[in-house]
Amino acid sequence: MPYPQVTHHGAINGVTGSCHELHADDAHSYLIDCGLFQGTDTSGKGRAGQGSLEIDFPLDTVRALIATHVHIDHVGRIPYLLAAGFDGPILCSEPSAKLLPIVLEDAFKLGVSRNQKQVERYIALVEQRIIALPYNTWFSLRASDDLVCRIRLQRAGHILGSAYVEFDVTYPRTGQRKRVVFSGDLGAPHAPLLPAPRPPYGADVLVIESTYGDRQHEDRRTRRQRLERVIEQALKDNGTVLIPAFSIGRTQELLYELEEIIHRAQTKSAPSSKNRVRARDGSAQAHDLETNWPELPIILDSPLASRFTAAYRELQPFWNQEALKRVKSGRRPLGFEQLITVDSHGDHMRMVQHLARTARPAIVIAGNGMCSSGRIVNYLKAMLSGSRHNVLFVGYQAAGTPGRAIQTYGSAGGYVDLDGERLDIKAGVASIGGYSAHADQDGLVRFVTGMRRRPSHIRIVHGEAKAKQALAARLATIYQDKQHPLQIEIPQ
Repeated sequence: MPYPQVTHHGAINGVTGSCHELHADDAHSYLIDCGLFQGTDTSGKGRAGQGSLEIDFPLDTVRALIATHVHIDHVGRIPYLLAAGFDGPILCSEPSAKLLPIVLEDAFKLGVSRNQKQVERYIALVEQRIIALPYNTWFSLRASDDLVCRIRLQRAGHILGSAYVEFDVTYPRTGQRKRVVFSGDLGAPHAPLLPAPRPPYGADVLVIESTYGDRQHEDRRTRRQRLERVIEQALKDNGTVLIPAFSIGRTQELLYELEEIIHRAQTKSAPSSKNRVRARDGSAQAHDLETNWPELPIILDSPLASRFTAAYRELQPFWNQEALKRVKSGRRPLGFEQLITVDSHGDHMRMVQHLARTARPAIVIAGNGMCSSGRIVNYLKAMLSGSRHNVLFVGYQAAGTPGRAIQTYGSAGGYVDLDGERLDIKAGVASIGGYSAHADQDGLVRFVTGMRRRPSHIRIVHGEAKAKQALAARLATIYQDKQHPLQIEIPQ
């Protein structure tokens, strides 16, 4: 078998369960991510995604795990990996090293045990395994007469700590040398808080995500204006705007953008911003709407998201220059006055009941992002059938999740099943795709074409079929124009 070789243990039939293995030789391989399956995604062997927790591939040659970032669909199976006997190090960026124990503690409590002593022992074990790597610095995985293998992490711009991975694999006896790059999840340019990703110098083999390989995002200014308009339109009914959001990354970006909207409102001469809005039913009747943004409560109802937001604040050195400039001017992008955090379950239930029965406008950000579990479910059960409430999606909804069902059928007056209960969707439903933390098609293409030495072999993963095929077609056209030989592969 010629080396290096890449095999995939997830994220080939959808956008979750990321897990890839680079075989450097017959005795040394390295895992890139080990994520949880969600929705209807499967492992590639036809198993039901949400039940696919066990590690069904051999670990005898696996020497290390490299985590590109700490989203659950990239690290959620680590508890099961350790239980299966993996005893190697877990390599990740310096910010991820701080965030990963928080994610894995939550995953352990949800999937294994809530016994505090067991949780503490497990997290202590994880922390012993973690090796934090600085960005743009080579780290040696293997150095022998037969194999020299090293990796380098570069900023991916997806969430704080996210990285793409460069493998430099050399075989001294033959003189062969290969550069293999795993994109992880790449971020959109000009995202809040984070510097945009820069392509590597070059690669021989590229494994690239394709979540939004078939579409383009709005620019940041446009999407922030849309966010403001959508919320103001929704609040005209004196209801609650429910925003299902992932605890890591999306929540912090939303808070950052909401703080900017509030700051702009405060600096205007008038105490409130007046906007002409059209009724949701599309009728010609319109009326003046006063939204006093500086007094509008922004409710963060997710203990996990609150912990990550605090960690984000502690990791300010990894923010981009725009965000640091705001801090220096005295602003608190992730801790502004209107932000209310809800921690205990009792406080959560009281907040749900209060907002469901009162007519006070509010914005609620709650996990999880695809509405399959978490506190957002209680809000949806209490408010989804009320026409004065609204659900605003700002992130990807995987096939088979309640979030996808609400997003797809909500505007048509459909229904969704939550906790075994069928709920009619009478609340307003809106989506702003531009807030995705993933690069769009142009961004993915720029990652490839921005390399001075372009790859000759590209494997497209982490996307639905139409997204992967669209990205493959676009890349094939570009390579044909440039007369670069290219093998494009969509693993099955």
